[in-house]
Amino acid sequence: MDDSSEFLCGVVEGFYGRPWSMEQRKVLFQWMQRWGLNTYLYGPKDDLKHRLLWREVYSPEEESQLSTLIVESEKRGVRFVYSLSPGQDIVFSSPCDIKLLKRKLQQVSELGCQAFAILFDDIDHSLCQADSQAYSSFAHAQVSVANDIYQFLGEPPVFLFCPTEYCGSLCSPSVSKSPYLMTVGEDLLPNISVIWTGNKVISRELSVEGLSEVESVLQRPPVVWDNLHANDYDSRRLFLGPFKGREPQLVTHLRGLLLNPNCEFEANYIPLHTLGTWFRTGRKERNGEEYQYCPEMALSDALQDWMDELSQPLQPGRRQGDQRSSGPRPGSPEREDGHSTTIEGCPQSKSSRDHMEQDRFPPSSPEEEDGVRRAKKEESKEGTIRENESERKPHNDRFHQGPEQPEDLGEVPVEIANVKLLCSGKAPLSESQVQLLVGLHYLPHEHGPSAQRLLQDLTWLKANCHLVSANDKKAPQQKTEEWRCRAARFLGVCEEIAVLHSTVVSGVNRAVLYDLYPYVWDLRNTALVAKAFICWLDGRVLSDNSPLGSWRNCFHWCGTTTGADLLGVESEPWVFKGGVSGEVQMILPIGSNSELFTHPPPLFPTSRLYNIRPYHNKDKVELYRIVCQLHQRAQGSTDSSTIHPDLIGDRCLGPWLALCPEYSVVLEDELGVCGCVLGVVDVRSFAKRCQACWMPAMRDKYPACTGHANTQVVVQQLEDDQGEYHDSILYHFPSQLQLDALPDLVDVSVTRCLLTALLTALKANGSQGVFCEIQPTDRMRLEFLTKLGFLEIPRGDARHREGMVLGRLL
Repeated sequence: MDDSSEFLCGVVEGFYGRPWSMEQRKVLFQWMQRWGLNTYLYGPKDDLKHRLLWREVYSPEEESQLSTLIVESEKRGVRFVYSLSPGQDIVFSSPCDIKLLKRKLQQVSELGCQAFAILFDDIDHSLCQADSQAYSSFAHAQVSVANDIYQFLGEPPVFLFCPTEYCGSLCSPSVSKSPYLMTVGEDLLPNISVIWTGNKVISRELSVEGLSEVESVLQRPPVVWDNLHANDYDSRRLFLGPFKGREPQLVTHLRGLLLNPNCEFEANYIPLHTLGTWFRTGRKERNGEEYQYCPEMALSDALQDWMDELSQPLQPGRRQGDQRSSGPRPGSPEREDGHSTTIEGCPQSKSSRDHMEQDRFPPSSPEEEDGVRRAKKEESKEGTIRENESERKPHNDRFHQGPEQPEDLGEVPVEIANVKLLCSGKAPLSESQVQLLVGLHYLPHEHGPSAQRLLQDLTWLKANCHLVSANDKKAPQQKTEEWRCRAARFLGVCEEIAVLHSTVVSGVNRAVLYDLYPYVWDLRNTALVAKAFICWLDGRVLSDNSPLGSWRNCFHWCGTTTGADLLGVESEPWVFKGGVSGEVQMILPIGSNSELFTHPPPLFPTSRLYNIRPYHNKDKVELYRIVCQLHQRAQGSTDSSTIHPDLIGDRCLGPWLALCPEYSVVLEDELGVCGCVLGVVDVRSFAKRCQACWMPAMRDKYPACTGHANTQVVVQQLEDDQGEYHDSILYHFPSQLQLDALPDLVDVSVTRCLLTALLTALKANGSQGVFCEIQPTDRMRLEFLTKLGFLEIPRGDARHREGMVLGRLL
């Protein structure tokens, strides 16, 4: 560990966001020992005493924790590199600041640390007035301080310097002509190593040519700070793919390579496992042995080992002992997943990854989950649907993929279409599920095979939906069948994602659940909306010759731009955020409305499987029953003998289901239908049809001599419900929603997906805005809609109505 020529290969904890806990770092050292990695650099951006409060020394308690960590790393054969980032506010010419910097590093040195790094990344290039008078340039100031500190510490064998221009894209005017890098190369003491990230902050590939160029300018081989798996710039992305795009031959041009991985500790098993394979391959090649690094083979080996890890019943706060500290197969290292986010006791700043900063403790058993559901039900207000399993009958534990009409997707044979529900007990992820998980969360510049197929099918189905449009029957039968076959394949992948989500939640490894759940949950929700939309397209989307529909031209929702087009080889991954979820979202008609897709995950995850699909005629009975129960609860009575059994349903849902069934979207779980949301694309046309068709039918169905006392009252209410809306509303919001059967679930995101699926359909058929009417006392629904971008709009009519009108543009 004292050899200054040893190649440094390992991990840098240098991301923005919540730092890893002390116990997680101990597990990391066990992994690194097992896979042959030799260096760990401590530098989490959100540890205040590393960056913002760098002048403050550690407390005795913090010293003890840090000392323990240094000893643990040495025990595992891992070099501990302590880094400090003073660049945000240091005065380079201030003797006081230099003294405080030396005091801080001396404190860590006395704890046993023998390797250090000083970081000047992600800071302003300007010098204060005092420094401008003392130094000729920004680079001279940094180099002067780095040299001073290096000599003060006794010229340790490993001392790293991170420049402000740390990648090719930050160099001005270029790498070879950068005055900053030239100064660093000429004036920095030769045994100080310089950190470099490649051509970009997140480099897709590292080439011999690029590294040779920077090596020439810096007059030394760089240490690569590799951000390939870093995900701190996008709260919707996770990278589980292999270490890739760096040939082992690069080792001869480098002093070292340190991987800055995912913020979520448990997500880094495969990245670090494959990094170890890459490092071992490079060492064998240097010894003259014939070996080549294959990312796909390394991934396959890592997947097998990770399967063992995932099958361990590991709880946050307790982990089984490590009985296999060496060898090719990993065991279960001793650890705790505590909630300390840096050196124990150190203050920390708020992470920029908002939804990841919330401590979420999902129930560890189905019984706990059901208890949470029951508690939620008891707290829910009148006018919402409770999830009461005794009130609904299961229907063969299967989901309907689409409408049952022969021309719809329900008739397409697809193996996944009827997936058995996996909601009871805990079981590890299967190999195919782990492969799907990795493929959907692969690398920043590249999707895995499963994600590529998903996006290709969705793009093709969107571009060719005219083949199954409602008003164009001229498409060749062969082309129509091709569309439906590809749709079935797409729906199958969406179903696999739903089952993957359920299995992750009910899995035995709770530590992995905590880290992976927000990402699997987000993708499940996006897939629910996309799946519902593809089901809806068949026989419902309007083609160009419709006066209402403009499926190609409706606000350019069928544009060809995708995340892959925006990214390219030369772009940073944050150019297009969201990963697979973001790309699926942008393909949908309302993909630009991020507030419909991005929300924090629920406090209590549920493994229940949900499905969103278009309305079937046979759903009417169940929906009528649901809305009738809601009415009874609102009235505080369970006696419905005095009214016709269909009366409430006819009032709340009847005209929508009868006249606009194509804009009725149903939510079901393993017990059956549990809610729906209804819509009309053109309120003016709908109102005319109601007066011409629906109301006469209701008067015939409920004559005055019906014998039910309240019949005429409700019929009059049916008349009142058909009141007109002012042109000022309909001009901007021509479509309307009906939320009387909107469900209230523990995971409110499913309800949000249900509503989003309907908004997607309305937008696809030409709507530019939608409104709904709710009671001012319904605070829960008001809050729900407000979070989805709905705002109160003036009624604009003289007739007094109690309801509030909320609208949003599409």
